[in-house]
Amino acid sequence: MTTSPRFAEALDQLGLGELTSRIRRFPDETRTAVEAAAAIGCELSQICKSLIFAADGVPVLVLMDGASRVDVELVRRELGAVKVTRAKADVVRETTGYAIGGVPPFGHRTRTTVLADRSLLEHDLVWAAAGTPYTVFPMEPKALIEHAGGVLVDVRESAAS
Repeated sequence: MTTSPRFAEALDQLGLGELTSRIRRFPDETRTAVEAAAAIGCELSQICKSLIFAADGVPVLVLMDGASRVDVELVRRELGAVKVTRAKADVVRETTGYAIGGVPPFGHRTRTTVLADRSLLEHDLVWAAAGTPYTVFPMEPKALIEHAGGVLVDVRESAAS
């Protein structure tokens, strides 16, 4: 098995079982976007980060390209929340079923609101975590966002920030 059983099961449930054969496992962790891009040999912006935030205490998934940072103020406005913060590691695991560094864009333990930054659409193919800090999988960004149940938004930190 190249990935977590939970993620393999999620792929099957989504009708994406064929993706299992495209999962790449690395001997070293690919917890960060920089580590993943170096291991894959792709541009940093081709990494799809799956980040959990808490919007007024409610977990929210934000999908962001690996070269960019999330502007929490834009997330707050998008959601109409009072306060948005990065979720703590225990909340990430409880919400998704995965540890930070291995959180895939879908197949989570609980259903959350998903915001997908438009920057992901700048590539024909992006790479995302496949349930462990050692595994990634490739997917066309529109399909990835659709399977994640994501809403396209602009929540990327501007270069001037």
